[in-house]
Amino acid sequence: MKTELQQTVQLVEVNENAEGQRLDNFLLSFLKGVPKSHIYKIIRRGEVRVNKGRIKNVYRLKLGDIVRVPPVKVLDKPVHQPSSSILSLIESRIIFEDNDLIVLNKPSGLAVHGGTGTSYSVIEALRYLREGEKFIELIHRIDKATSGCLLIAKNRKMLNAVQSLLRSRLVVKTYTTLLLGAIHQSEITVKAPLEKRTLPSGEHRVRVHPDGKPSQTIYTKLTSYRRATLMSASPKTGRTHQIRVHAKHLGHPIAGDERYSSAIQYKEIGKHGLKRLFLHASEISFEHPVSNKKYHFQAPLDKELAAFLKTL
Repeated sequence: MKTELQQTVQLVEVNENAEGQRLDNFLLSFLKGVPKSHIYKIIRRGEVRVNKGRIKNVYRLKLGDIVRVPPVKVLDKPVHQPSSSILSLIESRIIFEDNDLIVLNKPSGLAVHGGTGTSYSVIEALRYLREGEKFIELIHRIDKATSGCLLIAKNRKMLNAVQSLLRSRLVVKTYTTLLLGAIHQSEITVKAPLEKRTLPSGEHRVRVHPDGKPSQTIYTKLTSYRRATLMSASPKTGRTHQIRVHAKHLGHPIAGDERYSSAIQYKEIGKHGLKRLFLHASEISFEHPVSNKKYHFQAPLDKELAAFLKTL
């Protein structure tokens, strides 16, 4: 890995794909390879300016703003192309695409974004597959272990619009999940506050705790089996691992959940052939706030999950 010095000041005009973005996030994207701490330092020192004036990192860029970017040292990181098998898998699981949006039936076991210990991710693969696109960004996230509907924006307007709907809880998400044990109620509403902790390893652990954030999930029974129940789950809030932790709180953890079921439960379900978390983002729908266009997408249940149901 080598270090390159960007020798000259750059004056960058904000276009529609950067409009509304925070200054710090814009620079993190524009100056790939520059440590986050250094980006905040050059903002604090006033080396970064917008329309010739000093500005705070939380400033949201406006169309036509001129951003002064000072000379910086950029780490020239080697680019690792995702494998052809990953690229083919991602391409084959795109269920919708137009000029604004990509909807992916995300495979289980693939992280949506890069991080420690992740050699490739959904967003990196999509940027490689759509290298002609100037803008490819995740609208929301789903767990690495979860499969199903994932929304990716192809421009800033779509990103901002749908994220605004998500914050207002106007995006309807429905998951299909298999809970361990027999459940007799046709519908269960779980209202239990969730607290997130980050372990030294960087992994997230979530628990029901009085000091946590308000959280609500509605579970609806689809099919009963002798020792498990197929349910649809509709989260009314968007907390990390919400469906998984609320299922555990019910006393019926999700089949194949290594984090939130007991070691005995996880081992037993593995013996019966389930090698992944039985949680699938099956449907997502929303209405665009500007165009009023209605979007509704469905991702079919993965083959290994459908096959496992037949063994019950």
